[in-house]
Amino acid sequence: MSETLIASLVSALPKTEQTLTINNPNTGKAIYDLPQLSVAQVTEAVKLAREAQKDWANSSVKERSKILYALHDLILSEQNQLMDMVQLETGKARAHAFEEVAGGTGAARYYAKVGKKALKPKKTVAGVPFLTKTWVNHVPVGVVGVITPWNYPLALCLLDVIPALMAGNAVVQKSDNQTTLTALLARSLAIRAGLNPRLWTIVCGDGATVGNALTDCVDYVAFTGSANTGRQVGARAANRLIPFSLELGGKNPLVVLPSADLKEAAEILIGGAFGSAGQLCVSIERAYVPNELKERFETILKDKVSALKLGTSSDFSIDIGTLTGPNQLKRVSGFVQDAITKGAKVITGGHQLPELGPYFYAPTIITDVKTDMDLDKHEVFGPVVAIYGYKNIDEAVLLANDTTEGLNASVVGNPKEARIVAKRIMAGTVNINEGFRATFASLDTPMGGMKNSGHGRRNGIEGLLKYTETQAIGIHRGLLEFPSHGYQYNRMAPLLNLLARIMRRL
Repeated sequence: MSETLIASLVSALPKTEQTLTINNPNTGKAIYDLPQLSVAQVTEAVKLAREAQKDWANSSVKERSKILYALHDLILSEQNQLMDMVQLETGKARAHAFEEVAGGTGAARYYAKVGKKALKPKKTVAGVPFLTKTWVNHVPVGVVGVITPWNYPLALCLLDVIPALMAGNAVVQKSDNQTTLTALLARSLAIRAGLNPRLWTIVCGDGATVGNALTDCVDYVAFTGSANTGRQVGARAANRLIPFSLELGGKNPLVVLPSADLKEAAEILIGGAFGSAGQLCVSIERAYVPNELKERFETILKDKVSALKLGTSSDFSIDIGTLTGPNQLKRVSGFVQDAITKGAKVITGGHQLPELGPYFYAPTIITDVKTDMDLDKHEVFGPVVAIYGYKNIDEAVLLANDTTEGLNASVVGNPKEARIVAKRIMAGTVNINEGFRATFASLDTPMGGMKNSGHGRRNGIEGLLKYTETQAIGIHRGLLEFPSHGYQYNRMAPLLNLLARIMRRL
């Protein structure tokens, strides 16, 4: 990645006295110094966005769709540069960087296509037929604050920014410091596609300082991140009586049914657990296998996981990349070491790989996990999967639901049987014979969590309309005046009662 491009992207940010050095996770070496914005600079960014939003709200949906289609084409044509940037900032494998590009193009294409129909005023059934006519408008909320994490800096950015823009809003995005370049590069493509630069502004800096400043002056907050921070964002937004959505963490289970092909189940688990080195909110962290099949499954899984290729590459020859920084390495190592100390057994992995880079960690399969171990109930957010046994389906469902989170789950086995089990699992998305991509790749399918895993949904029509206010419009046709005095109900009440009886029969 050229220094000229990096400097050009950073020049879009306000100048500040305070900066933060951002390092390449593949090498640990510095890339550049990122400005750290103040509260006043965030407030000014929202002010400018609000001014630009007025004209954008009055633009036609067709005009917005045209820009999104152009952005779609630019993402495709510039995908190599985008993947390079994602890998530079996150250290993930090329394959997982490509998944981010696919998510971005999918969002642009989907909302450009469905926007006109979804945002069109919709006629509703009038309360008094012939006398009134009613319909519903979807009005943009104004300025949307989008707070994005470091683990999927392109996909999770565009999956929220694009529908917010399509709905007629301006966006001020608080990007994570580690991955601001990816967000800036995506924004530059949107500007090339015809978007007014003030309609999508990026701010960065201290999480609490910038995040709180943003929440305090926008009209809607879309947050993706940890449950603890999400609670604070939700409480702060609720205190202002502004709407918000939260996509938080998960302790996601996979249930292997007795009817499953164990080799296929192992491949599904690998795909669902080790994408982006397990640094994914919908990543599988727990697998439940029939007791009589558990040992055989662990042997198959060990052989497959041990054969995975780790490293850094600009092609698709590598299976798994690095963890994104020292905090992640400390977190993952801490969970595994705690489990080992308390009696868990490592089937494969369980150690750092310093010969590959400073933050590489071997994909890890662990068993004999007990309830007193941290990784039994808490999200690791790394390449670690715990294997458990179960005696029957009822126990498997009970164990899968034994968590305060409910973001994603998977069931592997006969599809008919798996669908029955899936309905019993308390998770916002459940994938059958897949880890997470069956649902996550469908832009028409709402995605979000139950329990402590979030509030609201992204994707689908729901992910577009959440960035609007529902406005009801009613008109009196004047065929018969509504009463304004009590005595007038002597004539009106019998008519309304007759109408109620007719409507009931119809």
